[in-house]
Amino acid sequence: MWLRYNYRVYPDGSQRGALARAFGCARVVWNDCLRDRREAHAAGLPYVTSAVLSRTRITQAKRTEERAWLADVSAVVLQQSLRDLDGAFKSFFDSILGKRKGPRVAPPRYKSKKDTRQSIRLNANAFSIQSNATVYVAKVGELKVRWSRPLPAPPTSLTVIRDSAGRYFASFVVDTAPEALPELDREVGIDLGLSTFAVLSDGTRVSSPRFLRRAEKKLRRLQRDLSRKVKGSKNRVKARSRVARQHARVADRRRDWHHKTSTQIIRDNQAVYVEDLAVSGLARTHLAKSVHDAGWSAFVGMLEYKAAKCGRYFARIGRFEPTSQVCSACGAKDGPKPLHVREWTCASCGAVHDRDGNAARNTLAAGRADRLNASQSAGRTRTRVLARRVEAGSHADGHPAVEGIPGARPGEHVNGFMTGQSRP
Repeated sequence: MWLRYNYRVYPDGSQRGALARAFGCARVVWNDCLRDRREAHAAGLPYVTSAVLSRTRITQAKRTEERAWLADVSAVVLQQSLRDLDGAFKSFFDSILGKRKGPRVAPPRYKSKKDTRQSIRLNANAFSIQSNATVYVAKVGELKVRWSRPLPAPPTSLTVIRDSAGRYFASFVVDTAPEALPELDREVGIDLGLSTFAVLSDGTRVSSPRFLRRAEKKLRRLQRDLSRKVKGSKNRVKARSRVARQHARVADRRRDWHHKTSTQIIRDNQAVYVEDLAVSGLARTHLAKSVHDAGWSAFVGMLEYKAAKCGRYFARIGRFEPTSQVCSACGAKDGPKPLHVREWTCASCGAVHDRDGNAARNTLAAGRADRLNASQSAGRTRTRVLARRVEAGSHADGHPAVEGIPGARPGEHVNGFMTGQSRP
């Protein structure tokens, strides 16, 4: 499986200048190639291929007077920028054709030097890890890295990132084998919430740290100082940097807590079931700030990849499963309840339920049922694969277990763009 390992990098003054030039050249190649494709589309011409763009916007551009400075950075950086643009167009085409699941992907946009995040990507030909624990980057030099943990395998690619707070990071992609943990006989269902971050089916309650809410007082003061600075002044740049650093601290604390909590859950349980929440919809309500502060999507994503890494089972149940309406003791459906109802009594059996604990137990039961249906389907076909959600009886809008997203075929029109060499 492919994993990404991030480390803090500390470049010196000359290396920061070299990285700034690399960020700028990669951005210029992206924008030039995107402009060529947009102009060809507006003129009704065929889709401009990567081979043509590589020849005209990289190789030949270096020989011109206005783009001669492209030769000051590694050619790998420029080629990878073009490959990233191809990947962005492929995601857009696949989304329009329905080959890519999830929300609709917008077409690639132009990049700006004022973007808060700048990055370059390199393959193994343009970087290497030195014996003195530094990372050599072509035409940048040896970067000092804080190795918080060793890499499990030689990296295949490197992304150097500068975030809005002015920090530099080295992100390595590593191909590793899963490390299965000893099998357990415990399974757990998780109900995510705001007042309590997570309630497990075994009764465990995980309190919500609310990192953003706790930092709001300092953030208000820093934002107020920023609003008083004159636009374009150096003091405004310093104030903006202070605000960005504070937001980065909040994000780092939340991410660190998510990692520790998700790791503990995966280690303690053989199977983990969670509800497929509509986070994007909840983020458009009056609870938006609390929803973003909780970071449910990031937490569930960590559970998913750590389960695959450690040999655990992970599954999402359908978001339309009535976990808060069904009695976990007798199975009677008691109807929807407003959010302020935190405890209720079943009209059929008289059991008194905590809202979140009952939902967690129902999530565990629904996850087990889906898994049983999947295993029975695999037994009939003699293949050990997961059944589709619709086969397991979940709502039709659930995520099917499908792998692989084919690309657009040459000559195929996608929302006005033509992906082939010539017009049909």
